[in-house]
Amino acid sequence: MPKHFHNNNVLLTSAIDMLMKFDDVQSAEKLFRMIEKKNIVTFGAMMNGYNINNEPLKCLQLLEDIKQHGFILNECVSIILINACARLGMISKCQLIIDQVPSYLYNNQQIRNSLIHMWGKAGSVENAQKIFQSIDNPDVVTYNAMINAYGLNHMGLEAVDLYRKMPHHLRDEVTYVCVLNGCSHSGLLNEAHSIFNEIPQKNKQVIATMVDCLSRLYIFDEAQKLIDDYEKSNPPSPVMYTAILSGARNSHQHILSKKIYDRMKILFPDEKETLKSGSILLCNTYSSVGDYQEAVNIRSKRIRELGIKVKPGVSWTEFNGEILEFKVNDRSHPQSKEIHAKAKYISGVLIKYGYNYDSSWITRPLREDETIESVLCTHSEQLAIAYHFVQQENPKFIQITKNLRVCGNC
Repeated sequence: MPKHFHNNNVLLTSAIDMLMKFDDVQSAEKLFRMIEKKNIVTFGAMMNGYNINNEPLKCLQLLEDIKQHGFILNECVSIILINACARLGMISKCQLIIDQVPSYLYNNQQIRNSLIHMWGKAGSVENAQKIFQSIDNPDVVTYNAMINAYGLNHMGLEAVDLYRKMPHHLRDEVTYVCVLNGCSHSGLLNEAHSIFNEIPQKNKQVIATMVDCLSRLYIFDEAQKLIDDYEKSNPPSPVMYTAILSGARNSHQHILSKKIYDRMKILFPDEKETLKSGSILLCNTYSSVGDYQEAVNIRSKRIRELGIKVKPGVSWTEFNGEILEFKVNDRSHPQSKEIHAKAKYISGVLIKYGYNYDSSWITRPLREDETIESVLCTHSEQLAIAYHFVQQENPKFIQITKNLRVCGNC
């Protein structure tokens, strides 16, 4: 870029937006630091970029810089902050951000819709309901956000009830996806069938959600028939195959998993991310039935052919205003010795009261000095829980969020 453009805020802000959308966070950060006279739009572009790249903590950290510059939050930046809280899912951070939003924006429909979504993602359905009930004329986004909040929190019946109360003319494809997701997460097969059959025009997202619902309940023949019917007049959808593969993993059906994954390699040879996700599920399915050698072979082949490794699972939790990060068998925290000892103690108490660890969630062969319990109790989620018991004998509230799915044993 020519030097005479280096003081052009509009151009540099656009460049930050472009770099973030190409996942080049480091270059965007470098450009952001170059800008001497930042404005609220510049901050907004940077914060939105962090959200796009799944770095909500960095987005929230920029709020302090905004305050130091004396800028007042506008509608756009407020929504970006709320979305960052939704991605992070920490109730304490949600409340902190709400306190920063100017009061004159509280009656803004977009702000309130975003808040419903945020509280739903953070697991506070009560707060989402309060905002929903305060809106005199809810629009389609309002209804969808509340239905989705119910669905995310395993309140499928409430999601279906609100869907039934929603004016018919407001329903759209997102509505159908949200309510079917709610049925899927709560195992409501009859309700899902009923809603699916009454949808006038079923697009790819709606069918994929129904495939996911059937796969979660291990009704694979019906799920496959939906895919076959869809593919008679449409190109194949990787999301649908991944849904079946996920269900096969949870039901330990390694033969079905291999069949589906082999089909995915034929249909989607150039979609590395899809094949990566699929190979991880296939690998874990073989591990779940104790065939660790085949799992190792699949893992090696994935790295060799796709040239990519697995993103590590990370759990976040908050204590005294500080957000902490844990990975599997994490020993980076100064109190890691006490944390691991507490995790082992909790594991012993669980076993004493009759809990049996599920070995199907171990994805590699055990070493001589390891047991099923010693491996599973050091998952990131359990270390985060143990951390709280190290800090307080009887914690009043523990919240854990994660970048990947929580394993079945955890």
